[in-house]
Amino acid sequence: MSIEVENLTYIYNPGSPFETKALEDVNVEIKSGEFVGLIGHTGSGKSTLVQHLNGLIKPTSGKIVVNGIDITDKTVKLSDIRRKVGLVFQYPEHQLFEETVYKDIAFGPQNLGLTETEIDERVREAMELVKLPFDELKDRSPFELSGGQKRRVAIAGVFAMKPEVLVLDEPTSGLDPRTRDEVLEEIKTLHDRYKNTVILVSHSMEDVAKLVERIIVMHNGKIIFQGTPRDVFKEVETLESIGLGVPQISYLIRALREKGINLKDDIFTVEEAKKEILKWIRSRKNV
Repeated sequence: MSIEVENLTYIYNPGSPFETKALEDVNVEIKSGEFVGLIGHTGSGKSTLVQHLNGLIKPTSGKIVVNGIDITDKTVKLSDIRRKVGLVFQYPEHQLFEETVYKDIAFGPQNLGLTETEIDERVREAMELVKLPFDELKDRSPFELSGGQKRRVAIAGVFAMKPEVLVLDEPTSGLDPRTRDEVLEEIKTLHDRYKNTVILVSHSMEDVAKLVERIIVMHNGKIIFQGTPRDVFKEVETLESIGLGVPQISYLIRALREKGINLKDDIFTVEEAKKEILKWIRSRKNV
């Protein structure tokens, strides 16, 4: 499922002393099946943009076309769009409300009008995806779980809807490093399995580097450039000028190059760095 954003502008509190232009003439296309990263400093407009994608916010001007349907059209049923475009907010566990894990994850599928058998299959599959043991946790209160487990329950509730587009707004905020890596791996598994469109909003350049195919960079409510991770992370000075950076491993490679070590200048993952450094060491042994 593709998304096209055309000339999108959004103003908070228009006509008041607190009027703020959060988005200004944003144009971007996200193709069906893409895994896209959306980055930018706090206040750049990332969260405001993604909340437009399933109609949670109505634009001041411009339009959003989801799979050929202009969702800003007053005749469009946004409930139908929200079934196809799932949004996981930052700290999604704050949205938990049911008395058991099973009921919380089943809430969305029930609203789709599925049979009890179909609902059960979706709950089981979603819990498997996020590595929550079904028999052990299905009857537990979600509020008795650890922080990481609560996050997984909340994400499973969105997974169970099987959205064609999955939008994740800082889904790993506040998690410990191990749980963060596990949650991101589960998101990647979902994308690999279903080939759905995924949009990941993140402050972590390392996470974005490992996962996405294309990066969209925002600043002051505008998209300033976009491209593959390799292309975007070459723009060190530009990213730093807007309060961002590149993955830490890229700074290490840069420092090694300044010391005269002949390494490629477009390395942005630890695995790439490992291969390149080992290659350089072996070449020195043959000198």
